Amino acid sequence: VARCKQLICDPSYIPGHVQKAGQVIRCICILSHPIKNTNDANSCQIIIPQNQDNRKSDIYVCMISYAQNVAAQGKYITIASTTVETAEPEKEVESALELLELIDQKFVAISDLYEPFDGGFESQVFCSSSYDATTRLETTCNDNKDIYKHMAGTAFDFENMKHKQNDVFGEADQ
Repeated sequence: VARCKQLICDPSYIPGHVQKAGQVIRCICILSHPIKNTNDANSCQIIIPQNQDNRKSDIYVCMISYAQNVAAQGKYITIASTTVETAEPEKEVESALELLELIDQKFVAISDLYEPFDGGFESQVFCSSSYDATTRLETTCNDNKDIYKHMAGTAFDFENMKHKQNDVFGEADQ
C-alpha cells in the first residue's frame, strides 16, 4: 500500500477516470539508408500536412540513426505516425512509407488514445493524456505543464529555475 497526497500517472493506471479520445498508428521501420532528399542526414523530422493527403490530421515522420546511438552503424530507425481516421489505418500512412523507399523491417502498432475526464482537482489524481501521433513532444510538454498547474494552482516558473552565473552545482549563490 502506498499513500500520498497527490498522484501523477498515465491513463493505464486509472481506466475508470479516462475516456478514449481516438487511436494512433505508428509504423516503426528499420532502413539501411537515410531518407531520400534529406542530404544524407542522420536524423530528421518530416511533417506531411493534412491537406496534402486529404486528411484531418498531419502525418509525422521521425528518423534517427547510429548518430544518436539508437541503431547499428549504417542503420536508420524511422517512425511514421498519425491519428487514425478510417477503418484502414495502414493506408493512412502510405504516403509517409513511400518516402522511406526500401524498408528492411516494419513494425505496425495501433494504440488507443486516452485523456482524463477532469483535471484531478477533487481526487488529487492527476493523469496525463496518452502519447499522440506527433514526434516533436510539444503536446507532451504542454500536458506536463498543465498537470503541474492543476497540482500547484499556478503555472511553473521557468525563469525561477535558471541557474545563476557561476552556479556550477545548481544551487543559488550563498
